[in-house]
Amino acid sequence: MEPKTESARIAPKPDQSEFIAGLKRLRRQKALLAMSVPFVVYVLVFSYSPLWGWLMAFQKYKLGSNIMNNEWVGLKYFRELFQDEMFMNVLRNTLAMSLINLVFGFVSSIALALMLNEVRKIFFKRLVQTISYLPHFISWVVAANLIMTIFSLDGIVNALLLKLHLVSEPILLMSEPKAFWWMIGVSNVWKEVGWNAIIYLAAMAMINPSLYEAADMDGAGRFRKMWSITLPSMLPLIIILLIMNIGRILDAGFEQQYLLMNTMVMEYAETIDIFVLKYGINLTRYSFATAAGIFKSVISIILLIMANQFAKRMGQSRLY
Repeated sequence: MEPKTESARIAPKPDQSEFIAGLKRLRRQKALLAMSVPFVVYVLVFSYSPLWGWLMAFQKYKLGSNIMNNEWVGLKYFRELFQDEMFMNVLRNTLAMSLINLVFGFVSSIALALMLNEVRKIFFKRLVQTISYLPHFISWVVAANLIMTIFSLDGIVNALLLKLHLVSEPILLMSEPKAFWWMIGVSNVWKEVGWNAIIYLAAMAMINPSLYEAADMDGAGRFRKMWSITLPSMLPLIIILLIMNIGRILDAGFEQQYLLMNTMVMEYAETIDIFVLKYGINLTRYSFATAAGIFKSVISIILLIMANQFAKRMGQSRLY
């Protein structure tokens, strides 16, 4: 066997060379790293440090006391939570409204983006896009009053229904319990469809134009190009956004339901966030409210991981 040369003896190991390459890359990107420091600090302070308060869910917490000097009660408040029929009801409401918002939001924003992408008049396209995303900047306090006016007895919706002879007398839609979930879905689409469509329009702008030129040569029409080129090119983005929204499935909202609900629809309007406020914080049941918050967070993490793994097995884009 030939003796090792001097260069072979001092050659860095593969792991060592990768480490050195990583350090060089970090040095080259030091400006980007410096720019990210404020955001990392923000996340640590406002997202991770409050997790210390989760200890309250396992204690008989007293307001103003040291969090480590309270009586430990184990899973008592979690058992109370799952035995509470009202919590089961708000869990049903939360899941129903989240699924409606998820389906309506995805379908409407993708459809709007596809239609705007086919518009050839730039002025008209920009006008429609501007009008569609302006409601996003309206607070829910203002939006809720507009919605209640539109759906009131003398509002435009009842006037239209009477004009089309679909109803014989005005209907107080905001007081129909079984219609409340759908009202939330429709109002959420009205407020967010334009804003959500922006990201899809950006993805469409990145599609290679030669694909459309080849489709034109093959005689493909607009709908065929949408189905065979545009949607498949957007699929990775759609999957990523779907995974992220599945992780927020228990976050059906607070302001929207709180402002639009009334005593007639209370049974169908309350979400987990409203439940935590009314039956936890307002009644100084801080440990009970914390247990509800932990349940919501843990289920969201589990759903996010499951959706990501499912996308991985299907060979689709994923978060990690």
